[in-house]
Amino acid sequence: MEEHKMRLIGRREYIDFPLLGIFDIEAKIDTGAYTSSLHCENISVNYENSKPILYFTIIEHGGTRALRFEEFSQKKIKNSFGEMEERFVINTVFHIGKKKIRSIISLSNRDNMKYPVLIGRRLLKGKFYIDVKHVHTGGKDLTRALKEEQNEHTRQDENE
Repeated sequence: MEEHKMRLIGRREYIDFPLLGIFDIEAKIDTGAYTSSLHCENISVNYENSKPILYFTIIEHGGTRALRFEEFSQKKIKNSFGEMEERFVINTVFHIGKKKIRSIISLSNRDNMKYPVLIGRRLLKGKFYIDVKHVHTGGKDLTRALKEEQNEHTRQDENE
């Protein structure tokens, strides 16, 4: 039952998208955002045998890689300026530490953003406890992390 445990994460985490072939990409954890978002470029829809196919490129290690999705949708999502915009959305798998999650992610050009991935509260709800004083926790077991923190406070109290 390991996967049902609450996990501690910080304000930034390294995550994987195994179905997209993306590993160890830094994500900003943002409880103010509802939907998660992935930086993509050249987003377009082409038709093959009358079926719409979503194409986009991702940047990795200085190069680009093209991806193709047959299953996708479009959704109105509020951007960082509070404006509604139409975005393509795909369903994929995320790994944050030991936690494996299937969720949707919107595709957008995040060139002007510091982090290529934003993880929103839809994906986080009921799975993670976010402590903003931490970064890159790897999704520690929450119970263990709280015990470690309590022990640290106890040691500090004893040393005062």
